[in-house]
Amino acid sequence: MPDTPEPIAVHKVPLESVSDASGLADLIDKGLIEADRVIAVIGKTEGNGGVNDYTRIIADRAFREVLEAKGTRPMADIKQIPIVWSGGTDGVISPHATVFATVARDSVEQTDEPRLSVGYAMSEQIFPEDIGRPPMVEKVAAGVRIAMERAGITDPADVHYVQTKTPLLTLETITDAKRRGHEVWTEDTLKSMDVSNSTTALGVAVALGEIEMPTAEQIHKDLSLFSAVASCSSGVELDQAQIVVLGNVRGIGGRHQIGHSVMKDALDADGVWESIRSAGLDLPERPHPSDLKGRVVNVFCKCEADPTGRVRDRRNIMLDDSDVHWHRQIKSCVGGVVASVTGDPAVFVSVAAVHQGPSGGGPVIAIVDHGA
Repeated sequence: MPDTPEPIAVHKVPLESVSDASGLADLIDKGLIEADRVIAVIGKTEGNGGVNDYTRIIADRAFREVLEAKGTRPMADIKQIPIVWSGGTDGVISPHATVFATVARDSVEQTDEPRLSVGYAMSEQIFPEDIGRPPMVEKVAAGVRIAMERAGITDPADVHYVQTKTPLLTLETITDAKRRGHEVWTEDTLKSMDVSNSTTALGVAVALGEIEMPTAEQIHKDLSLFSAVASCSSGVELDQAQIVVLGNVRGIGGRHQIGHSVMKDALDADGVWESIRSAGLDLPERPHPSDLKGRVVNVFCKCEADPTGRVRDRRNIMLDDSDVHWHRQIKSCVGGVVASVTGDPAVFVSVAAVHQGPSGGGPVIAIVDHGA
């Protein structure tokens, strides 16, 4: 099958400090993956999750340096690998990284069952004035289509997770846009994180046929528009969209399958369980973490404080709290809910989920190991 992508191996490793990439090095040293076959990393760092969260840059550098030291690819090529860091491990969430690498076809179990495939792409440059506007939607959508093709996925229904990292606005980029005669969507740099994420999510939804191309007036406003598989993060470390598309392909072989669902609200543990079932794991009607038997590699989700200020008709004050930003509160809450399902605090929970899943909830994705 020369046109079929190679199988994928997935491993989750802890980060014992901000610059710790020893987990990645151990995977390579033990022969579990090859440095030159790593195609993507998705991780959580322990910073503040805000505009000035430089833990993402530190972790990024540490992981790329390991790939350079233990492989043969030049750093110029390694810099093109999508390594998506989401800052902020509030509550019980533990810093970690999920590493995706190709493996030789003859080294894995052959099966016609759906198995994980991964494709990645970098979008065209996203200018500061694009953020929050249709040109960014179009650039992201184009990148998603390229990543799908590279994953060997032709049916959008087989896509279960699209993880992105896009630029947000800083004082420097705002000034640059103005110097070139352009206005930006917002001059609130923290707000620009939410807007970058939401605009990107609409690009994912357009590429997968979940929605039609939105108007400028609908971006970050019409909450009825969303993608059920988009998980979008933003930061200061890039000026393109890093796009990782994960889905299932039959005949690819390997151990891993991916599935998704949505959390309808911040307490929707059933949505987490449904994502695991979607990834092919049989579970009892009322499952317990012990039923997972170590087969869940990781769960990835987005979350958002409900704009009504209520969860299940009970009032909360996340959006009114002047002491602790709601980003940190909802991330901590949802992290606890997801970890209570998996039994493992090393879960990927990211905030700012406008247009990512239903309002007040968010997409939830599971990767399951079906190996012996």
